[in-house]
Amino acid sequence: MTTAQSITVPGASAMLYRDGPAHDGRETAAIGKFSCDTAEAGQHLLDQAVAQLRAEAFGAVIGPMDGDTWHSYRLVSESDGTPPFLLEPTSLPQDRQAFISAGFMPISDYVSARTAITPAILCQAPFALPGLTVTAWDGKNAEGLIGPLFELSGAAFARNAYYKPLDLEGFRALYEPVIPRIDPRHVMFARDDSGKLVGFIFSIPNWLEGPKPTTLIIKTYATTVRGGGRMLLDLAHHKAAELGFTHAIHALMHNDNISRNASAKHGGKVFRSYQLMGRLLD
Repeated sequence: MTTAQSITVPGASAMLYRDGPAHDGRETAAIGKFSCDTAEAGQHLLDQAVAQLRAEAFGAVIGPMDGDTWHSYRLVSESDGTPPFLLEPTSLPQDRQAFISAGFMPISDYVSARTAITPAILCQAPFALPGLTVTAWDGKNAEGLIGPLFELSGAAFARNAYYKPLDLEGFRALYEPVIPRIDPRHVMFARDDSGKLVGFIFSIPNWLEGPKPTTLIIKTYATTVRGGGRMLLDLAHHKAAELGFTHAIHALMHNDNISRNASAKHGGKVFRSYQLMGRLLD
């Protein structure tokens, strides 16, 4: 059985991934790269996909998701109108309406928050954990970035909803296209006294603002040590202030993740919400 398939109807298109992450313990397909001119066209495409998957004995379908959570997924559910930021999933209002009209319901919720850098720093003193050393990526070779990120990402994210493992080659393919746009000073690794990697934070300037962005996107951070995330987030804000950034975006946080609390402590105010949609095929 083909695992990925292009599906189209007049006014709408998508990709159907038959090896999506399980939803409700069922064999699940994912619908990604979704686009529709109208909600009606999008619903028609989704209805066809649902009928096809039901005939193939799938138990559930989720979307929009380009196969797994390593790739683009989620649609915008609420926004204050702020322009999209770099690496943010985007959608049009009719996309969400198409999913709802086709019988999909929200199954996971996320937000992005914005903060002014100076208040973010003033709301708590610089924080450090004894026994942990933080260093920035040296920027000299891609493997020096990709290797450590891959080492910790699987362990840190394995318990996340809809997680699927990814091999090193797949992980490398994700990051290599953005490496030229990374400022290594915004990618930091935390290690314990033995040199073991226990945390990282990956941030990138919002190059969609132009050649001299004033907003830093704090894209991903993870740690296996209690308090390590707070330390890395605090350091990221201080480094951003040092380099002249005026704002930070805490990007794509799950509503139930501890990062929501950390964002609020750094003055983060939600400006965009997202949802992953799902439907059971009983």
